[in-house]
Order: sequence, then structure tokens, then C-alpha cells
Amino acid sequence: MRKLFAVFAFFAANSAQAQGWGNVAKKEEETGFSWTAPLWPSFWMAWTPATFFLFCGIFGAIAIIGVLEGFKYRDGLERKGVLGLTTTLGDRLFISLLGTAYIFLAWLGLVGQPLWWPLAISAGWAIFCFRKV
Repeated sequence: MRKLFAVFAFFAANSAQAQGWGNVAKKEEETGFSWTAPLWPSFWMAWTPATFFLFCGIFGAIAIIGVLEGFKYRDGLERKGVLGLTTTLGDRLFISLLGTAYIFLAWLGLVGQPLWWPLAISAGWAIFCFRKV
């Protein structure tokens, strides 16, 4: 009976090893930094470093505009620009973010990657919006 249990234990351990159970205690290989690897793998949303910095930049810009309009430009820095609209700083930020989204979507639809050129075009669009719109 002992020999039967020993043989059964040997085959059970061998099948577990074949199924990958032998890799449970091994450490994962260090792959280095990746812009597309999730920051928190078990979180409900896949926050990558790129999306994290994008949202931090957007919320940071909103905070800066809020502080500027709250303290420096109390009446709102209204201006009538080239589009014929009367806009404040928040309006110009919204127009620049909306235009940036369309620039990136059009670039991805027409050209694909890399995304350095639409980033430069979007920065130019934002500068144009804050100076002329």
C-alpha cells in the first residue's frame, strides 16, 4: 500500500510540475520600465504611466487655470479672438484639449504611429488657442 501511495504521489507531483506549478515560487524576471505596463495590475482600470501622466497634466492644467482665474484674473480674462468667440482662460483650455483629441484621433486614423508629430502639432494648437482665440 505504501508503494502505491508513493507511486501515486510521484505521478501527481510530476503532473503538477508539467502544468506549471513548479513556477509558483519563482520570482518574475525584471523587465525594466515600460510605458504600457500597468502601474497597479489588480486595479479595475489599466493605469499605465502614459495615461497617469496624461490625466495628471490635464488636471494640473485645470488647477492652474482655476488658480489664475481665482486670484489673478478675478473678472475672467475675456477676449474676442479670431474665431469670433468671447472666451476666458478655461474656454481656451477646453478648446485646446478638444482640438488636441481630434488631432490625435485624425493622426491615428490616417497615419498611425509614431505619435511625436501630433504631439508637436497639438502643442502648436494649444499655443495658438491661448494667444489668438
